[in-house]
Amino acid sequence: MINPLRGMKDLMFEDSQRFVHIITTAITVAKRYGYSYIETPILEETALFRRSVGDSSDIVSKEMYQFEDKGGNDVCMRPEGTAGVVRAFVSGKLDRQPAKQKFYYYGPMFRYERPQKGRLREFHQFGCESFGEASVYEDFTIITMVGQIFKALGIGFELKINSLGCPECMPPYKQNLVSFLTDISEDLCADCNRRIETNPIRVLDCKNEQCQSLLAQSPKLIDELCEACDTDFKKLTSLLDDAGIAYEVDTNLVRGLDYYNKTAFEFVSNEIGSQSAIAGGGRYDKLVEYLDGKPTPAVGFAIGAERIMELVQMPGREREGYYMGAMVPEAIEKIIMLANRKRTSDKVTVEYSSKGFKSHMKGVDKAHARYAVLIGEDELANNTVWIKDMESKEEKTVAYTV
Repeated sequence: MINPLRGMKDLMFEDSQRFVHIITTAITVAKRYGYSYIETPILEETALFRRSVGDSSDIVSKEMYQFEDKGGNDVCMRPEGTAGVVRAFVSGKLDRQPAKQKFYYYGPMFRYERPQKGRLREFHQFGCESFGEASVYEDFTIITMVGQIFKALGIGFELKINSLGCPECMPPYKQNLVSFLTDISEDLCADCNRRIETNPIRVLDCKNEQCQSLLAQSPKLIDELCEACDTDFKKLTSLLDDAGIAYEVDTNLVRGLDYYNKTAFEFVSNEIGSQSAIAGGGRYDKLVEYLDGKPTPAVGFAIGAERIMELVQMPGREREGYYMGAMVPEAIEKIIMLANRKRTSDKVTVEYSSKGFKSHMKGVDKAHARYAVLIGEDELANNTVWIKDMESKEEKTVAYTV
């Protein structure tokens, strides 16, 4: 028997229904905010993620499914969605148009990491990216959209926010942080010591408990923001306060990707164990420029579908469509023809074998059909069908022609 690869999972039955419910709910909310669908390739040039996500990130340095294809190209399976959408935005020359653009996407992502609850090597994300709007009002709007998606799915959450500053306030903060980290480097883990040299901000994201206790005393960027960044962050907190949205300012929230600046946020849940982040995003005003486009402000988010599967409250399933069956062999073809005609407008489940009444009624329940349609000896002789509405329990016999 050939089984799925480690960290890969088949979706079927209740899991697949839950997945579809997550995606369709998120799409419904995104459309209300003016987002349109974009589809980008699963396979991209590795350079795309090196330049956007960053060589020092765990994604690029440890986790990408990277290989050389038959044409000698260095390619990888996408580990996240934003970079591909930005690449499409630039290659489609949308950065040269005055109109603001808003896209939503969903699909599989791939990272080679240790599989655990809610985290697989092939996983699915739903995300939104907004281009051309520099206002902090858009940051607030993106955050409220994520909140509405989770509310529609029946998921409770806590919101964490931070500011990552800009090219004006980040460099002097990095110097202060490196000085602090160098003094305590002997007590930090190997990854943190490597990051001091490559990307010191990422040290704040270390999950090692000892490192986190030491970092509690680290310099806080939020205390060293330039006037513009400080004004925007205060406006964001004011908007959240006015909207009655609870939040926590987490000064160590840096996200795991190099392209973020200014607003960063995460939605977390205490119901899925230690891996508590269920969505995250922020502003990335320089990424379009990094990928050879015209400078374009942008902000977005992504939701991990597998992370929230167990948290989703599925709506009560209503009976729908028809179940059709024959109680004598001679009626089977008539049932098939009747079903073929009815499928132009309705969902129909057909039983190809003649069965007794009780067996057919079990089939009706299994198909969760609204209507049971059967042909027995009497119905066959009189060119009629027996129909029962499984909700109202009304029964009737009607004439039919095929």
